[in-house]
Amino acid sequence: MNRVKVIGAGLAGAEASYQLAKRGFFVDLYEQKPVKFSPAHKNKNFAELVCSNSLKSNALTNACGLLKEELRLLDSLIIKTADEVKVPSGEALSVDRELFSQKITEKLLSMKNIAIHYENVKNVDLDVPTIIATGPLTDDELFKNLCDTLGNDDCYFFDAIAPIVDKNSLDKDHYFIANRYDKGETDGDYINCPMTKDEYDVFYKEIINAKTVELKDFENSKVFESCMPIEVSAKRGYKTLLFGILKPKGLIDPKTTKMPYAVLQLRKESNSNDLYNLVGCQTNMLFGEQKRIFSLIPALRNAEYVRYGVMHRNSYINAPKHINKYYQLKDYPNVFIAGQLSGVEGYVESTASGLYCALNIAKMIEGKEFVTFSNSTCIGALSDWISSASEKHFQPMNANWGIIKNDGSPKEERANKSILEIKELIQNGTI
Repeated sequence: MNRVKVIGAGLAGAEASYQLAKRGFFVDLYEQKPVKFSPAHKNKNFAELVCSNSLKSNALTNACGLLKEELRLLDSLIIKTADEVKVPSGEALSVDRELFSQKITEKLLSMKNIAIHYENVKNVDLDVPTIIATGPLTDDELFKNLCDTLGNDDCYFFDAIAPIVDKNSLDKDHYFIANRYDKGETDGDYINCPMTKDEYDVFYKEIINAKTVELKDFENSKVFESCMPIEVSAKRGYKTLLFGILKPKGLIDPKTTKMPYAVLQLRKESNSNDLYNLVGCQTNMLFGEQKRIFSLIPALRNAEYVRYGVMHRNSYINAPKHINKYYQLKDYPNVFIAGQLSGVEGYVESTASGLYCALNIAKMIEGKEFVTFSNSTCIGALSDWISSASEKHFQPMNANWGIIKNDGSPKEERANKSILEIKELIQNGTI
């Protein structure tokens, strides 16, 4: 019987193990709990939900809702169990956390071709078919081993992420396209959002008084040493941002033909979509505060945020440099990376990556053609994103319509096309 090693029994690892076992593969599932608990984990069971009991919206017009429906069609253990233990929460899929983990653990323990190893894996055998799904709190020794293999500069231990907005929601009358000093191969790679002195004064006053998330003990000093939050930087003085991330030097606003008092630059996340990053605006502000305060910048007055900024312990790799769209390491094809370690963000997204890894590590072992989900599906768009985003500026990503191929039709129609694609792959025996 073909064997696969799965390291980590979180949502991605549990999903991958189930998908492989039901296809007749023998799975060696390694989980460090209860031998060792990370600072955030308390439950001895698998697939522990740490931050929330919500798996977000079920609506098909919501990208995460579409992703869940795709996973339902693909017989996801995680989503199937969530549906069984859901609790009332409007259109969101929220669950009884304890019962959710318990039922998934019981299911995996009942499968005869899954062997559970309660131990702390410290290194990876690159010659053995393996899925690494150890999550954002990957054990230090294992993460170091992975970093030594891939290159230490391509592994990130703490996450300081700036918000990302949809370009289509920006106010065109209040931004201009340009590179600083007109340098670069194009007419302009940045969206520049100018502020007058009065606008900056209001922005500055609000940001130094912003409400922030209290970091946990294991999320403290190293975050701030490696990447200063904009609100912390601002408190160092009125002009700190003006000589830092909001410096106007080298930029001329074509509307005034003058250099603005302050400028926030937005950088495109990839060449295939309209998502833009607020350059240098990594932040620990509450989500509501981020929207309120950044909206004081005229160009961002009605901005739609596909992801807010966060700062927390989050181990992940430089995915576009090291993995392909199947979550397979380019240089070590026996090894696949699933879950947040791969650069996806969120419970449902981690589940999707685990399922995709399982489908294709199975195909690899059998010598068959890999399963490919197009970027018209949410599951395919996620894998496309993390494997093709900018290596230099890579940041984790969750499910959103900005990364899904846009053919111009309404979201509901696009969702239905995605569901049809998944169904056809199932019906023709590809999956």
